[in-house]
Amino acid sequence: MMAQTRRTTALETVEPIGKRVLIRKDEDKKTTKGGIELPGNIEIPTITGRVVAVSSQIDRDEDYPIAQYDRILFNPKNAVPVDFEGDNRLFVIPVEDIVAVFRRSAPKSDE
Repeated sequence: MMAQTRRTTALETVEPIGKRVLIRKDEDKKTTKGGIELPGNIEIPTITGRVVAVSSQIDRDEDYPIAQYDRILFNPKNAVPVDFEGDNRLFVIPVEDIVAVFRRSAPKSDE
C-alpha cells in the first residue's frame, strides 16, 4: 500500500526591504466629484492606497508613523509594480514617496 503524501502549499508573500512599503493602490475613479461619468478610456488617476506591509526597517523607525492598513497619499513616480495579483494594484514604494497618512480623530465628548 502506497503512503499518501499531503502537500501543503505555502502562501507567497511580498516583504519590502529597506525604507519601503507595499501598498495596494485604490481603484481609479470613473466619475468626477460632480457625478459626471467618464468614458471608459479616461480615468482620474488616483494616488491613494492602503499599506499592505512595511519593511522591518520602517517598522522600527519612530520617524515613520506608518502601519499596515493605513490609508495613504503617495507620489507614484517611483512606484514599482508587483506582478502578484491579476488586478496588478500592488506597488512597492519608497517611504519618502508617502506624502500623507489619513487619520480619524477621536470624537469629542460633550462635557
